[in-house]
Amino acid sequence: MTLLYTEVEEELRAAVRDLLTDKCSPSAVLDRADSAAAGGTPYDAELWKALARDIGVAGLLIPEELGGSASHKGGASAREAAVVLEELGRAVAPVPFLSSAVLATQALLTAGGDIAGELLGRLAAGEATAALAVSFAASPYAPPTPCHEHGAILGEGGTVTGTVTGVIGAEVADVLLVPVRLPQETELCVGLCAVEASPAVQVTPVTSLDLTRPIATVSFAAAPARIVARADGLEVPWVWEALARGAGLLASEQLGVAEWCLSTTVAYVKERRQFARPVGSFQAVKHRLADLWLEVVGARAAARNAAARLAEAPAAGPLGDDAAMAVAVAQAHCGAVAVHAAEECVQLHGGIGMTWEHPAHLYLKRAKADQIALGTPGDHREALAGPADLPAPL
Repeated sequence: MTLLYTEVEEELRAAVRDLLTDKCSPSAVLDRADSAAAGGTPYDAELWKALARDIGVAGLLIPEELGGSASHKGGASAREAAVVLEELGRAVAPVPFLSSAVLATQALLTAGGDIAGELLGRLAAGEATAALAVSFAASPYAPPTPCHEHGAILGEGGTVTGTVTGVIGAEVADVLLVPVRLPQETELCVGLCAVEASPAVQVTPVTSLDLTRPIATVSFAAAPARIVARADGLEVPWVWEALARGAGLLASEQLGVAEWCLSTTVAYVKERRQFARPVGSFQAVKHRLADLWLEVVGARAAARNAAARLAEAPAAGPLGDDAAMAVAVAQAHCGAVAVHAAEECVQLHGGIGMTWEHPAHLYLKRAKADQIALGTPGDHREALAGPADLPAPL
């Protein structure tokens, strides 16, 4: 296993970065944030269409036989998805890649079956966008169950009723994957249902810290649904797998945020002058940026290791101990690095960094929102304590 980027990964990075440079400039993202504050949507439908269909990022985790590009014979894998997330993090791009091409896709891959295969084919072709109807704050170590945290229930006639809070990507999702309780079987039976967007599905945006990735409350009023998978007991394996693998790949997005903040700040302090000399020539500033560079290098190693371990793990099976530990290490480290990098970016930009017109605040908000998503750093450190034979943190 190597953590270095392959030639194919660099080519994918170049294609995604060129597209984002052309269509997702900081000013464009800020304009969308302003429109969202006025009641619009921050998602860029045209950008997502170009990414999903023209470049093919929507099918990076989907097997070739279902129309995607994932394969154990040299095809795409979690490594390529991680590269895309790095670039999306660098641009704080308002597209539903994480919610649709990672979380929802992984839930369908784990569930398997004919309905999952049909939906994966639509996602790979860029014909539809999906969202996993689970709170973005849910921890992979204590995944929510339909019987408690969720009110979604599959009733007679195959309709879903209930409410789920804190869902990302729901505003633009054509299909919602909903963990449900199946009372007609037994109170200890749960399932994963596919619900198409319809008037019976109400998506209500709520105030989100991250202006480029809104969250919403999704209410189902007897919405027609298809059962994708079912399982006995309260555990929802499809949700656990999606959250765990999503957390591992989220580290790459956090890495992208940190890298943009570092490079942008270094470029600024080289040009900004104070007392007739560049701000970056002051020793205190040099030390702060040198320390931050070391943190970012460490974050890159952790994020790349998680992506590589996920790429080696079976696409639909449970994560092994090595992959699970790599995910926990990456999330325990990368979240704090991204937040620190964004804070330094705001502070070292001085007065301009505190303004709404500069994009630094978007990166700080994305970094902080990511830090508490899919398990907090404390959750991941606690998960590492057992295998490392250390006492859990207080």
